[in-house]
Amino acid sequence: MRILGIDPGSETTGYGLIESDGTRHSSIRFGAIRTSPRRPFHERLLEIYTQLMDVLSHEEIHAVAIEGVFYAANVQSALKLGHARGVALLVAAQRGLPVFEYSPLEIKNAVVGYGRAEKSQVQMMVRFLLRLPETPAPDDAADALAVAICHSHWAGRESARLPRRRPRAKR
Repeated sequence: MRILGIDPGSETTGYGLIESDGTRHSSIRFGAIRTSPRRPFHERLLEIYTQLMDVLSHEEIHAVAIEGVFYAANVQSALKLGHARGVALLVAAQRGLPVFEYSPLEIKNAVVGYGRAEKSQVQMMVRFLLRLPETPAPDDAADALAVAICHSHWAGRESARLPRRRPRAKR
C-alpha cells in the first residue's frame, strides 16, 4: 500500500510517500512545500494546492493520512493551519483518495510507542523504520513520513481484523 502523509502548515507543508505492507516500510518520496510569509495568504494556499496536486499526479497513491487539528494558543495560527489542512483535504478529495486523520498523540504513539515523545525521537524512529541513511529534512517532511507510518500501522491492524474470505470453489 502506498500512503501519502501530510503535515500541513501555512508556511511549510511536509509530505512523505511510503510503501508499506503494515510491518515493513520504505520511503518513496518526501519533501516540503515552503511558502513565503511575504506573499498574500491566498497565493500561499494556491502554492500548497499546486504542489500537492503535482505530487499526486506523478505518484501512485492508495491513501492519504494527515495530521489532525490540535489546540493552539494563537487563534490566528490555528486558523491558518486549518486553511492549509483544508487545501490538503481538497486535493485528496479531488483525486478520490480515502483520507485518514491522526492526532499528534496517535502519531507519536504509533511511531515511537510513547504519545509524549520528543520531536527528535520521532525523527530518529522515522529514519530507523524507513532504513534511511540520515534523518529526513526538513522536519516537516520527517513529520509527514511519521503520519504515513502511523496510518500503515493502523491499516495493518484493521486488515488483520477483517474476516478472511475463502476462495470460491470452482465448478
